[in-house]
Amino acid sequence: MNPEKEKNLKALESGEILSREQWKSLIKDPTKEDARIFAEKACRIRDRQYGKRVFIRGLIEFTNYCRNDCYYCGIRRSNCHASRYRLTGEEILECCRSGYELGFRTFVLQGGEDPYFNDERMTEIIRTIKKEFPDCALTLSIGEKERKSYEAFRQAGADRYLLRHETADDDHYRLLHPAEMSLRHRKACLYTLKELGYQTGAGFMVGTPGQTADTLAADMEFLQELKPEMVGIGPFLPHHDTPFRHQPAGDVGLTLYLLSLVRIMLPDVLLPATTALGTAAQNGREAGVLAGANVVMPNLSPGNVREKYLLYDNKICTGNEAAENLRDLSSSMSAICYETVTDRGDHKKFI
Repeated sequence: MNPEKEKNLKALESGEILSREQWKSLIKDPTKEDARIFAEKACRIRDRQYGKRVFIRGLIEFTNYCRNDCYYCGIRRSNCHASRYRLTGEEILECCRSGYELGFRTFVLQGGEDPYFNDERMTEIIRTIKKEFPDCALTLSIGEKERKSYEAFRQAGADRYLLRHETADDDHYRLLHPAEMSLRHRKACLYTLKELGYQTGAGFMVGTPGQTADTLAADMEFLQELKPEMVGIGPFLPHHDTPFRHQPAGDVGLTLYLLSLVRIMLPDVLLPATTALGTAAQNGREAGVLAGANVVMPNLSPGNVREKYLLYDNKICTGNEAAENLRDLSSSMSAICYETVTDRGDHKKFI
């Protein structure tokens, strides 16, 4: 490791707020040795904070309708080839019941920004889930809303909210999203979620078109400022029905390196080894855990819709991604000396 990178790494470990240039020095041109050192540090920190435990979340992808037209996303509104679906409230509840029997104590409701699921419908779904499963945590991942909506969801019982910022650089954000969307509003939503007491998740894709060491440094600056309880990072993977269909996929090695960097920066963070990582590389999620991650989200969605929630091509929808094969996932984690646990797995500040 070069002296400048080593110096900045020590500054990060000591809790210092890094400048844009310091972040760039840490991110730019990582060697295999850099990646090894970062991963070892990240794992020591994660093991100290949470032990050798990987938290399992039950993912329920309940709608693939979306009002947005993000250029990288397979369920963007202008994709006329997408096979659209919505789960009913009872179907969502059945997914939770199946997951509960398997031992899950966190459910993640994820969907596009679907106007059908307005505040009234969402609060009813949240209340119903929390009434039947009061010992479970409920995470929402349903995009940008106004403060009153987030307040209503929180009062109904939602515990956590995932909202990737995607990029913290304005120019890069405009390259990835249509004009009606703004980074300013996305960031405002994240700060609102923090204020309302959600365990809040941000994050970004690695390798999106136009991404540079400078934009990645901006991402890390923003995460250090926001201090989210959860951070989702995965490689960019193209979808054949988007404007980015011919763009190359993001680099798995860089994704793992940045996972380690996030863990070093935010020792208590809940850090998923994402489905995208498992799609991009064989044993990708196991590699994510060995880089510092401590969350995995198997799919609890009904089997007949799993292949319809395609944000990118070749998403893993069978095998370990299915909740029915939770035993296989546990075995694969056991093989790298980690234990899957199905308790709530709250951030340490919320225990």
